[in-house]
Order: sequence, then structure tokens, then C-alpha cells
Amino acid sequence: MESLVGLERAPATGISRPPLTCASRKKINGLRAKLRDDDDSLLQTAINAASLRFQETHRPEPLFVDPYAGCFVPPNVQMDMKQCSQPYCLATKFIDDKLLRTVNHIDGVKQVVLLTDGMDTRPYRLSWPTSTVIFDISPERVFKTAAEKLEGVGAKIPRNCLFCHVPLESSSTQQNLQAKGFNGNRPSIWAIQGLPLRTLASFEEILLLVSNMAMNGCFFLGLLPAWLAETEVGIKSSSSTKQWMDKLFMSNGFRVDMISFEDVSRNLGKQLPSEHYKNTLFVAEQLRFSDDQVRQLVCTTTISVCCKIIVVFK
Repeated sequence: MESLVGLERAPATGISRPPLTCASRKKINGLRAKLRDDDDSLLQTAINAASLRFQETHRPEPLFVDPYAGCFVPPNVQMDMKQCSQPYCLATKFIDDKLLRTVNHIDGVKQVVLLTDGMDTRPYRLSWPTSTVIFDISPERVFKTAAEKLEGVGAKIPRNCLFCHVPLESSSTQQNLQAKGFNGNRPSIWAIQGLPLRTLASFEEILLLVSNMAMNGCFFLGLLPAWLAETEVGIKSSSSTKQWMDKLFMSNGFRVDMISFEDVSRNLGKQLPSEHYKNTLFVAEQLRFSDDQVRQLVCTTTISVCCKIIVVFK
């Protein structure tokens, strides 16, 4: 657990990437939310999450302060000031700390990719270091609603940082990220919390996206809904969930660790709520090379071979 607290590990060994098939390319190019235009469930789910952050902010000793969550919350929201912080808020604090600790150890441009519900305020409320580029992948309609409200309360991105939105409904999320400046030859950290996941296949698309774009040794962390394991493959026990997670992540080139909420709450000096919380908090490390790294390696190798041939013929 100590190595996870600081996300500090020995340098990862690069695992060669299997060839990208037509089927896998199609999956990446088709990463999108299958939603009806009149479906307001995503907006309400995002508001519910913002409400939890709003309530946490107003506790006597909050885990974090989200000064912007209130602009999403209805004025008549019921404040549930229980003694224990919600597991969602424990996860939020854990992810906040890991993101900041990691980017503060990256030299030069720092790339952060957030896979969210569209109302994630991390780009505004966290103290990002200079030269941080934040990419938000989320449902466009929710993001636009949130952006208007955030502008209305004067929310600003930290100075000398850049914030880019990539709609979840994009025909090609990978191409959109690259068009907005994401570089697979630079370190990055990816976090998922709140992104709408309808099926296990939709999360596998996310894994494939991160595997293709994240540089060897980078981290992917976040919170996954319990039903991914329970309803898709019928897993009930924590040991079975771990085995399933290991297999799923390793098949996409990641080494994964499940994070115990008991450990998180103890490290933060907080009491865990008595009700059972089944969602899974995880940290995964990229073991493969990104597509950009592979292309650079092939190019470098080709140039080296050509130079040797020229020397021989001289």
C-alpha cells in the first residue's frame, strides 16, 4: 500500500504492443455514449455527484473543498451532514491527491486526462502546476451546461495551464485528443470518475484508448461501478473481483491494484460509513508502449539501419 500512496514504483518494463486490428481500431473510433437526445439521466447523475461534493465542502472538517459544486446544486438541496464522509468523497480525495502528486513530479508539459460526468471541477479547484494540460472527456451536453454555470460564478483555470474538452460522443476520441495536442511520447496520468459506462464493452473501449495513448509507465486510476463485475460476469466476492480485474487490465497491458476504502479512510483519519460500498477504487500502471512511442521507435530503428547500410557501402 505504501507504494500506491505516492504512486512510486520501479520503472515499468515495456511490453511490446500487439498489432492493432481493424476491429480494435473500429472500437476506438466508435468510443461514444449511446444516448437519446431527451435522456436527462446523465445530467441528474452529475448533479447528484456535485451534491455530494457540495455537502462534503460544508462539513466541519471536509476532505476537500469544492467551491464550485454549489452552482450545480438546486437551492432546495437537502444537506445530509452525517458523521462519516461518503465513499464517493473518499474516492474523490484519493484521486485528487494522486493526480497532484504525480503531475508535480513530471518535468515540462504535464498531461492529465479526466474521464468524467461533465461536471468535474478538478480543472478549476485543484492547484495544478505550471504547464499542465488538462483534457476532459465527458458527455458534451452535460459539459456545456456545467461550463455555462462555472463561467457564471467566475471559475478560472489556473494560470499557465490549458484546459481542453473532448466530447464523449466524438467519432474518434483518440484523434480528437491528438488534434488538441495530446502527445503519447510525453508522460500523462488518466483518471476516471463519473464517466457514463453502460456496458463492460464500453469500459473495455476506455482501456483500449488509454493503452494506445498512455506512455509506458504512466498511471490510470479511478472509480468503477460494482456492476461491471457483478452483472457482466456474475462475480460476487472480492477475491473473484480481483482475479477478474487482473485479467481484464493485463489483457490491455496494465498492472492493476484494487484500493481498499478501509485503507483510504484510515490514512485520512476518517471513519468509513457502515453501509457497504461496492464500487471499485483502483490504480493501474501502463506496461506497454503507446502508439506514439512505437512509431518513434520504428522510425529511430529505420534511420539507424539506413545509416549503417550507407557506412557499409562507403
